[in-house]
Amino acid sequence: MDKPFVRRALDCRTARIKPADTNKFVMLVDPLADKSPFVSVVEIFDVGGRTPRHHHGQAHEMFYVLSGRGKAHCNGETFDLEKGDALMLPPGFEHVVENAGPDKLYCLTVMVPNEGFAEMIRDGETMALDAADRAVVSA
Repeated sequence: MDKPFVRRALDCRTARIKPADTNKFVMLVDPLADKSPFVSVVEIFDVGGRTPRHHHGQAHEMFYVLSGRGKAHCNGETFDLEKGDALMLPPGFEHVVENAGPDKLYCLTVMVPNEGFAEMIRDGETMALDAADRAVVSA
């Protein structure tokens, strides 16, 4: 990154990595385009949505709950998440984050280093934000 910038979340591309996925990503900071050492997204989980079980070999990942309720399953432990909670996962921790509430779950997600996450989002299908998404993302 060679200069500061301001980016409005509503102007960012939103994508779902795979068509059957139950979460989508609003790309706030793209390490490829922005020459940043991290990726930052607003991750939107559909009702009943979840990430696939996975781990990151080198990346630290942080989820900050903007709206909704969730659960994080990490190496045999379960953590309840609600608005205002932050979850930080060191490299190597197998995890699943899921929506545990009656409405969508919205998280600010940051991963350092990128470890291919931005590329997966870039390759995904472009999605639209509905009214509820726009309200949370722009708040």
